[in-house]
Amino acid sequence: MSTSAELVDRLRLGLAELADADRAAGQQRYMKSTMPFRGVQMPEVRRLVRDVTSKPAPWVLSAGEWQAAVIQLWEQASYREERHAAIRVADAKPYRDHARNLAALPLYERLIRSGAWWDLVDATAPLVGDLLVCHPGEMSMILRRWATDDDIWIRRSAIISQLGRGEATDSVLLLDCINPSLGKPEFFLRKAIGWALRQYARTDPEWVRGTVQQLGSSLSPLSRREALKQIQDARESVVDSSE
Repeated sequence: MSTSAELVDRLRLGLAELADADRAAGQQRYMKSTMPFRGVQMPEVRRLVRDVTSKPAPWVLSAGEWQAAVIQLWEQASYREERHAAIRVADAKPYRDHARNLAALPLYERLIRSGAWWDLVDATAPLVGDLLVCHPGEMSMILRRWATDDDIWIRRSAIISQLGRGEATDSVLLLDCINPSLGKPEFFLRKAIGWALRQYARTDPEWVRGTVQQLGSSLSPLSRREALKQIQDARESVVDSSE
């Protein structure tokens, strides 16, 4: 048995031991998922993966074994938490060198396209963002292509790939990823645009305010509300503190 298969078995067993049938039903309803849940909360999934992958050999995987473990957990998942565990394995500390190599991008694209729902896509997008940090030239071109893809989840990933980057955010790239989806009716694109702008407003509120004004009516009401929420909250906080 390969070390990747052993790792997968250990994680599946761990998820089974943490299962909560009562919680599982509610999770499945909330996520509108056809795949059942184990009833394991995400902090528990992250902790399980961290505990298992931090062990010494045989959990030290080559790049090929690492990808095999992620794909096996993902493709053979019987419960949705197994797919979340696959994403967490992809981002596990012992495998960061594998995860930040451009050779990992097809794996992330596979997870995004086949995951095709916000919980899985939004958990995978930061891995794409890490590649952008490590390979800005190549990934900037790739994300601009992703921003025009027919798949809304690939587009969403391009838009939110820089979340939390603060001053390291490439605002030109951010706008280039937003522009192709302006006017698109899909809720998850409109929400992503507002979310990305709202997060960047923590770093550069004037840029966000100016961009919202520049985009005008091409920005959906939902995206506009989300984009300006951080700025509005900050304003109200200042007013409250002065009273």
